[in-house]
Amino acid sequence: MFARVPRVSNKFIPLAVGTAAVACSAFYATRFINPIKNESAAVFTGEDKWIDLKLKEVNEVSHDTKRFTFALPSPDSELGLTLCSALMAKFVTPKGSNVIRPYTPVSELNQKGEFELVIKGYPDGKMTNHLFSLKPSDTLSFKGPIKKHQWQPNSYDSITLLGAGSGITPLFQLLRSVAKNPEDKTKVNLFYGNKTPGDILLKKELDDLQQKYSDQVKITYFVDKSEGDFKGETGFISKDFLAANSAKPDEKTHFFVCGPPPFMEAISGNKKGPAEQGELKGALKDLGFKEDQVFKF
Repeated sequence: MFARVPRVSNKFIPLAVGTAAVACSAFYATRFINPIKNESAAVFTGEDKWIDLKLKEVNEVSHDTKRFTFALPSPDSELGLTLCSALMAKFVTPKGSNVIRPYTPVSELNQKGEFELVIKGYPDGKMTNHLFSLKPSDTLSFKGPIKKHQWQPNSYDSITLLGAGSGITPLFQLLRSVAKNPEDKTKVNLFYGNKTPGDILLKKELDDLQQKYSDQVKITYFVDKSEGDFKGETGFISKDFLAANSAKPDEKTHFFVCGPPPFMEAISGNKKGPAEQGELKGALKDLGFKEDQVFKF
């Protein structure tokens, strides 16, 4: 025999059904819709897969440098990169060889729908020659993020950024993030070298940051050859200049270095490999800094 089921008054049914429907809708929105939206917002999550992205726009920055704007999969998409991280870019040659290079975006990491790379071209550069041949709507493959230094606000009283040429991109990413974070009180000193004033990349953005955060950010430009009303130093970033104008080894400080191999060798020594810092050499070693006080991008 089946147990008799008590009869429920009809007047309670609409309320019960309505409450259940609301609860079900809330559960569905929380359990299924929102997570999918959040997960899909970050395009690069560390998975070992290449994602083809369309080139949206190309603009000249200098005689040998261009700014490339790539579209993300949707207007709500974000890169998914953390501070001090980069992307790997890849294209396949007609002979079937992979050409892969790392690049640091210069756009805000939380920018939606697109991101920007500032890239200097080299006559014998396989990747840069390919990039400079691209037209809007062409695609390039990317994966990442490639995490480098794990920045923690207020870990140091000050940091010194030493860069040359296109090595400014990871330093710019770090400088901007520190300056725009009201909770991060770290002082930032940037020494940036180039051949001529016209070769200084991201100068407007850097000058704007220095002007807006003048109590926290100080920038000194170096050029091999001065032109016009250039305000900065002529010559190389020397050991003597660093001794007189940067933090001392016994202070709570850190140095970040990025540039072409000759610059790296003179300042800090080159990296041993993509994931290996290598021995500290050059001016910073001569000044008494230790390997744990210097990071090479």
